[in-house]
Amino acid sequence: MRGDGDGWVTGPDGSRHWGKHGAAGLLLRAPLADQTPAVLLQHRALWSHQGGTWALPGGARDSHETTTHAAVREAQEEAGIETEVIRVRGEILTTKAASGWSYTTVIADTERPMPTVANRESVELRWVREAEVTGLLLHPGFEAGWPRLRTTEVRLLLDPQDVPAKHGDLTQLSTVLPRTVHLPDGTCGWLRRVKVLEAPQLIDRLAESAGHGSTLGLVTAVVTTDPDVIDQLPSTIVILPPSTVLGWL
Repeated sequence: MRGDGDGWVTGPDGSRHWGKHGAAGLLLRAPLADQTPAVLLQHRALWSHQGGTWALPGGARDSHETTTHAAVREAQEEAGIETEVIRVRGEILTTKAASGWSYTTVIADTERPMPTVANRESVELRWVREAEVTGLLLHPGFEAGWPRLRTTEVRLLLDPQDVPAKHGDLTQLSTVLPRTVHLPDGTCGWLRRVKVLEAPQLIDRLAESAGHGSTLGLVTAVVTTDPDVIDQLPSTIVILPPSTVLGWL
């Protein structure tokens, strides 16, 4: 059924974008067997705009929808992904045109690569290892936004005093944390390794980790509100507020 968002918006320079109220797509990530991230991509049908390229499941937003609602709906329609397996982690405004049209990428996780069912808008749906995305012929809009959307591996260190009391078994904490987190520089991180350490151990571990982010393509982040710990952090360590990670629990 057609929604009231279907239609083209033409900008002052003659450029056209699909979606009278803007558009949204779902960037859905899942861990592979080696715990590295894969993203669900759509090989667009040849008859569609920019057909033959790879992009996210997505489309026009209807007037009554939020961007998240629109992106999740489109993923269900175009890829058969059920809403109950999706855990939305945030949004990034990927494109803002002179006409006022915008495209929002909704970031979400799922526990594993889920089966997909393609509709007529897709040649193929595929879970693609994140490191291999740029090897595909990408939709120009998706290609332009990918540097902000792709993740950097994050080694997360947690101060137990900031973990909610309901999570008494801290050894199992990594199984309930989000995989995708937003970093202070506006990019995304992928939580692959999580350790819970008391303050003295935390400071020692962070001192050992100083500089690793710049040399190994790895971000070391700490979740703590302890001012004594914060004062001793090396400049290369990323500080995340508890709400960034633990707010999802």
